[in-house]
Amino acid sequence: MHAITISEPGGPEALVWGEVPDPVAGEGEVLVEVVASAVNRADIMQRQGFYDPPPGASRYPGLECSGRITGIGPGVSGWSVGDEVCALLAGGGYAEKVAVPAGQLLPVPAGVDLRQAAALPEVVCTVWSNVFMVAHLRPAETLLVHGGSSGIGTMAIQLAKAVGAKVAVTAGTKEKLDYCAELGADILINYREQDFVAEIQQATGGAGADVILDNMGAKYLDRNVQALAVNGRLAIIGMQGGIKAELNIATLLGKRAAISATSLRARPLGEKAAIVAAVREHVWPLIEGGHIRPVVDRELPMSEAGTAHQVLEDSGHIGKVLLVAP
Repeated sequence: MHAITISEPGGPEALVWGEVPDPVAGEGEVLVEVVASAVNRADIMQRQGFYDPPPGASRYPGLECSGRITGIGPGVSGWSVGDEVCALLAGGGYAEKVAVPAGQLLPVPAGVDLRQAAALPEVVCTVWSNVFMVAHLRPAETLLVHGGSSGIGTMAIQLAKAVGAKVAVTAGTKEKLDYCAELGADILINYREQDFVAEIQQATGGAGADVILDNMGAKYLDRNVQALAVNGRLAIIGMQGGIKAELNIATLLGKRAAISATSLRARPLGEKAAIVAAVREHVWPLIEGGHIRPVVDRELPMSEAGTAHQVLEDSGHIGKVLLVAP
């Protein structure tokens, strides 16, 4: 088969489409013929040499895919050859085939194109696990999403609105904010021109955000705590703004607030399977009912993964960028 390989860390040119050995479905795994994969910030970090796959995972990038099952490993039940699926991966999505733990498979939702289903697993599992399973967003609460026009952001807006929450977003252009508004965002903040702390305080009558979903990390830590409401919850899922920052514990204590930080890739299989099961139970009906949809900016051939990475690095997209297998 063919896959995107990384011979050594570097720029987008480090991604090379070439022949590699076929994967084999092991115990508890299925083999999926990949139709499409989606590009995530974690893939860029892996290409740059900062985010190696966990032990035992495929060395090829790609944290999600959609496709058809072509083989069933020992100990797998409930799935059949020919099933159309999408999957959460620890690696290997930028390839023509990938072996997937059965607990990380999801059926393609009714009404969703097979290719576009590749845009769902990573963002839905990330948002559901952090915003709902950890931060426990409730109806009528306010969620602040940094990077509202990203793949994570566009899904967070839709899910929060579906449960009756109020949504604030940050983004860097009017075009991106307008798109967030189309998805249901109530409070639109241009982070290049406005102070999100002041805007959140004004929009909530001084209360602040009940939950903040943050992809920036260190750069926003202090201001995120300032923007939290009493009993607020800050969920950190990225570090685009650095890894080290000072925190005023007195402010955190005064608000009786909580900070969590999670990632999906290196979690034990059982934890990932539990998240996938929760997503199938709670989110899949919303997608099949037409309340939530994948947001795809563009599709590119998988051999042009370097171009797709450049699009993400330039922030020249809204939603997800897909890589389509030959």
